[in-house]
Amino acid sequence: MTTENLSEEASAVLEAIDEENVDFLRLQFTDILGTVKNVSVPADQARKAFTEGIYFDGSSINGFVRIQESDMRLDPDPSTFAVLPWRTDSDSAAGRLICDVIDTSTGEPFSGDPRGVLKRAIARAEEMGYTVNVAPEPEFFLFEEDEDGRATTKTSDAGGYFDLAPKDLASDVRRDIIFGLEEMGFDIEASHHEVARGQHEINFTYDDALSTADNVATFRAVVRAIAAEHDLHATFMPKPIPRINGSGMHTHMSLFTEDGENAFHDEDDEFNLSDTAKSYLAGILEHAPAIAAVSNPTVNSYKRLVPGYEAPVYVAWSDRNRSALIRKPAARTPAASRIEARFPDPSCNPYLAFAALIHAGLDGIENGLECDDPIRENIYEFDEQKREEYGITTLPSNLGEAIDALEADDVIEDALGEHVYENFVEAKTQEYDEFRVDVSDWELDRYLEKF
Repeated sequence: MTTENLSEEASAVLEAIDEENVDFLRLQFTDILGTVKNVSVPADQARKAFTEGIYFDGSSINGFVRIQESDMRLDPDPSTFAVLPWRTDSDSAAGRLICDVIDTSTGEPFSGDPRGVLKRAIARAEEMGYTVNVAPEPEFFLFEEDEDGRATTKTSDAGGYFDLAPKDLASDVRRDIIFGLEEMGFDIEASHHEVARGQHEINFTYDDALSTADNVATFRAVVRAIAAEHDLHATFMPKPIPRINGSGMHTHMSLFTEDGENAFHDEDDEFNLSDTAKSYLAGILEHAPAIAAVSNPTVNSYKRLVPGYEAPVYVAWSDRNRSALIRKPAARTPAASRIEARFPDPSCNPYLAFAALIHAGLDGIENGLECDDPIRENIYEFDEQKREEYGITTLPSNLGEAIDALEADDVIEDALGEHVYENFVEAKTQEYDEFRVDVSDWELDRYLEKF
């Protein structure tokens, strides 16, 4: 496969396609709601994909364009090439490239592409002299499938936090998932059973914000695919089982300056946090209710965000306990100083969630926002009067309230951009309206025979 007139990275991809005997390429992108889409092309179209792009009908993608504006183009990012681990047992393999979406009418990046939304947030940080590093911790459940291959909420283990086999019967599945992720270039730091039965966490190393968002999308796809090979269903639904802990995606963030210094670290500060870090933190707290619509975007998300199940609902920060919305984790080195936003969940679109968090933090820096002192007590044990005394507010209690907060927040609206904002709000308003008019089994069990 000729590599003339290609970038060095693209040429390396063509060589890897030949070496790995890749016969098909999945050109991947993400819709506004965070669902990964892909267009499959024969591997011999790779050169054309890099030089001309691959065209597709954008009107069929949720929230992209209207039918009369349907022609879109995928431009693959060569740095994202990976061989899919579940195809390597055969004589050939399938490869993956994550793409940017281009508006063919203008030749410019499509304003409705979530990856482009995050790129705009990163560009804003760069204009201010920063690069953004992110490290998420997406949790998930593994459930058994029924005889028809449909997902259940039955678990095959009785494990708890950090348990070992035989209680953690899914440890072999996690091992295979880790092997698959490593084959796709992930650097895995740790994996363990989480608090709830059937719940797991696999941590991978931090990276720049765009690479990390790409990794979250890849992570979810790999976890689901390899779980399916074990006849299990992996779900990133935040709260699939009532009255136990739900799944979060704690998101660690830091800014680095152009000379490679951690802008969040201050050796002389009591918490080793710089004024820049505190303003960034204050910006996230200021805009947290609106961010929640993006970082916790489903009706089910708010079943997790209730007191008593280790999920944060109180808009405050702490350097010690995990009851606050944002935590300052311990750091062994100056480079590791960071903040941890504990409220996002793994059902979110990572590109949009990271973009909202970044814009909120940068808004805090630009406006010199100051954060209150950290709350070192367990906020879960506060009554309403004490929370008022400390000035602690709460996140929205449902998706409807979160949408209202988003509609009232110009900073997060601007972070999403007009196209994404309008389509996102429309889709989520419809979702919440459908939920409000539905009648649940709980209501039938509670009221049908009583009244």
